Amino acid sequence: MNITIRKAIESDSNGIWKLMKELAIFEKYIDSFVITPEIVRESGFKKNPPDFYCFVADDNQKIKGILVYYFLNFTAQNKPSIFIKELFIDPNYRGHKIGEKLMLALKEEAVKNNCGQIKWTVAPWNKGGIKFYNKLGAKENNNWLNYEWNLDY
Repeated sequence: MNITIRKAIESDSNGIWKLMKELAIFEKYIDSFVITPEIVRESGFKKNPPDFYCFVADDNQKIKGILVYYFLNFTAQNKPSIFIKELFIDPNYRGHKIGEKLMLALKEEAVKNNCGQIKWTVAPWNKGGIKFYNKLGAKENNNWLNYEWNLDY
């Protein structure tokens, strides 16, 4: 295994999409998953600015892990934040510190962009994810409740 952590490029779109789809299965929202490789390509690499950014764990040009994020530019602290949308490692590659390496790459990105914090959510039933984040030293924030407003067109 020869894992390289790097920023995603347009030719990674299919590999990113594949892991996004696996995450949708894992998190039980595959029935509402409408992302395609073309959407990944357009939204992440053709738009300026892109809708999202991504780090990948690359093993000989095969994407084995993704960390999808975006910037929250306006905050009360007058410093941007980063919001992690998706972190997923191919199950066959878990246990090799790939998630930790992706998170450390994101931490460097946050420092480089003068961010005040990195935020994300995790499902309460995802005990492995919670254990991983706690091991990194992240703290659970119980001050806020998550809400969503689904719009049907």
